[in-house]
Amino acid sequence: MRAGWEVVIGLEVHTQLATSSKIFSGASTAYGAEPNTQACLVDLGYPGVLPVLNKEVVRMATLFGLAVNATVARRSVFARKNYFYPDLPKGYQISQLELPIVEHGEMMIFDADGNEKRIGITRAHLEEDAGKSIHEGLEDKSGIDLNRAGTPLLEIVSEPDLRSAKEAVAYLRKIHTIVRYLGISDGNMQEGSFRCDANVSVRPAGQKELGTRAELKNLNSFRFIEKAINFEIERQIDLIEDGGKVVQETRLYDSVKDETRSMRSKEEANDYRYFPDPDLLPVEITDEYIEAQRATMPELPDAKQQRFVNDYELKVDDAVILAASRPLADYFEAVVSATDAKAQFAANWVIGDLMGALNRDSKDIEDSHISAVELAGLVNRIHDNSISGKIAKQVFDAMWDGEGSADQVIDAKGLKQITDSSAIEVVVDKVIAANPSQVAEYQAGKGKLIGFFVGKVMQETKGQANPGQVNKILKDKLKA
Repeated sequence: MRAGWEVVIGLEVHTQLATSSKIFSGASTAYGAEPNTQACLVDLGYPGVLPVLNKEVVRMATLFGLAVNATVARRSVFARKNYFYPDLPKGYQISQLELPIVEHGEMMIFDADGNEKRIGITRAHLEEDAGKSIHEGLEDKSGIDLNRAGTPLLEIVSEPDLRSAKEAVAYLRKIHTIVRYLGISDGNMQEGSFRCDANVSVRPAGQKELGTRAELKNLNSFRFIEKAINFEIERQIDLIEDGGKVVQETRLYDSVKDETRSMRSKEEANDYRYFPDPDLLPVEITDEYIEAQRATMPELPDAKQQRFVNDYELKVDDAVILAASRPLADYFEAVVSATDAKAQFAANWVIGDLMGALNRDSKDIEDSHISAVELAGLVNRIHDNSISGKIAKQVFDAMWDGEGSADQVIDAKGLKQITDSSAIEVVVDKVIAANPSQVAEYQAGKGKLIGFFVGKVMQETKGQANPGQVNKILKDKLKA
């Protein structure tokens, strides 16, 4: 951050809720259908049709409110947000304004110095998505795909508590993790299920009054969000230092040019002529309903992370990685339950070799070639000294390639570790006899040569000798 300036950032996160049908109609929300095949008369705004609220969206919004320690409104109201755009056939969007379903929550993140920081959540409200304008392949025309029209969204609005692009990304990742843990959204950014608008302003350090903000629209990757915010910060500071003024506007981020550009002047709430939707009753929920939803809440990431540290004695950094994804955390615990090795040892294999293979092949944990029970089988063979850690990596690769379980690969390739001391002694004697000058150097005080002898023994045994035994036998014989 440039000296003498302070950045103020607030985020609006649009999360598509994981319902099978739309918020006010029975049309499908499945991704990837042919254009305009999943829009019914309600979505198209035909005269005489009436919206009917999907009760699943209320349940999902309630779960989110509980997860972020927010107030879940006992009474919330839907409003019409009026504006004209080609992909909005009704001429208005059904949203919530004065009485949203969730208010006054919080999210804890870590700032750049590693200190825990509270980020306020102003509100989370339910609304319907609009359609999509299509320009590719239509030459000088534009097409409209209304499949997304009416798709349920939960818009999560933060307080302007974020002070850097990195903090914004940390907050956004935490929201992303929460909605996936709760099962209320798949969080797929490529498909538009999770996207973000960022309100960015700058002010001289120490000034209380907020600067004029620009809104960056529809950012759909963590990397681009960070780059867009950083560009906008520098643009605004340069503009002010050159004697200009920041204007309140909506801007788009061009990832190819790595810059933001003006889209339109920023609207205020009164520009949309909000009023309560006459076709929809207020949403009224009871304390009993909220407590019933609370009873279904899964263990959330922060609590799971702390449990991993307390119960499994994991390193904090490893617990953070494993708890960040519910499927990954479940996989790890399944490995631990099926092995006698320490949990940290199992975690090393999950975070290291398994996640490395998943990343290399662009796969999610649900698509792993090796099940949790199978990985536990490999960990057990290392734990009981059937194979060395080095050989285990060879076994892992074979398992990933579909060659069978750890035991099957070990047997098929003859990889079982040599733990017979007498057999190892024969090889050690052979290595010592073949390298008299290195023996003399070692005995003269060059202790680091032990690695040379270990390497020779492991080479002779094709890596199958137990390394601990090799070290002990070598040291005893070289000392003698």
